Amino acid sequence: MQPIQFNIIPGVTPISQDIYNLHMAIFWICVAIALVVFGILIYALIYHRKSRKHKPVPFHTNTTIEWTWTLIPLVILILMAIPATLVLTRMDDEAKADLNIKITGYQWKWRYEYPEQNISFFSNLSTPPEQLEGKAAKNPNYLLEVDKPLVIPIHKKIRFLVTSNDVTHSWWVPALGIKRDAIPGFIHEAWARVDKPGTYRGQCAQLCGKHHAFMPIVVIAKTQADFDKWVAEQTAPQNPAAKPTLTTFTKDELMALGKTTYENTCAVCHQATGAGMPPAIPSLKGSKIANGPVADHINIVMNGKPGTAMQPFKNQLSNEQIAAVITYERNSWGNNGGIVQPEEIQKTR
Repeated sequence: MQPIQFNIIPGVTPISQDIYNLHMAIFWICVAIALVVFGILIYALIYHRKSRKHKPVPFHTNTTIEWTWTLIPLVILILMAIPATLVLTRMDDEAKADLNIKITGYQWKWRYEYPEQNISFFSNLSTPPEQLEGKAAKNPNYLLEVDKPLVIPIHKKIRFLVTSNDVTHSWWVPALGIKRDAIPGFIHEAWARVDKPGTYRGQCAQLCGKHHAFMPIVVIAKTQADFDKWVAEQTAPQNPAAKPTLTTFTKDELMALGKTTYENTCAVCHQATGAGMPPAIPSLKGSKIANGPVADHINIVMNGKPGTAMQPFKNQLSNEQIAAVITYERNSWGNNGGIVQPEEIQKTR
């Protein structure tokens, strides 16, 4: 169990450390003001109370006192505003970035895009359903683990472009000193320069719907050499010169991959049992979709259903994943709808 923490953390970026230092400076200024104000108040209550026969001073206006209690707070506010303005100015300086990353919030996952590297992927919660349902012990990173983390190089200025595909989300990673609202139709900017390799975790900080708590963020900072190696691994399968091949899977292979895909992508709405949450989210157990024509099942998984929480997954999942998850849904919870191969998904595309 993590220890209870009452303060913000210094973080691992220059901006996060500036925010921490500003926070502590303002905090101690407020402590000093409180000591002076309450010290005078307590002194007056003790030594100038009526029971001691103290007579109040009869005055209505005193220009000196009024100027004093106006100018002193003004000076204090100016002294607080100067460092705050400097930090805010540095926070908004996204110029001359070494790497641009677009972050898009979905219900309830994140999409990361590296425009210059031609890399794009979705990041989903990977906490096992057994832990979510209380059937297994929770690991130290419960609800803070994903299948595909965001990877960045250290000692480089990273510019984040944050937006949303549906409702308002908020991309929040305390160690990076970043919290940016993801609003549909708008792009908010932020930047970070991480000083040391490591794994840094965060969450969506904006109430974005039923599964708001299931949108973790994992950022892995690597050395430049390791980052370049990761980029090469991500871009290799997307090489246009490489001819795509579609593998024919056995039913057991499809069911295994489908179970993993379902748990990471579909279970958050349709539940691990396939029971859904009618009427908003229909049950897959014994449903017309899972037991009806395969073409209808493929269509709704790939293209979604407008006006509902059912998203299109054709750009989120591979042919193999879509074929596998459809097969899993058509052969679980008493369903008996046959299997689907990646070749059928490719033809639909």
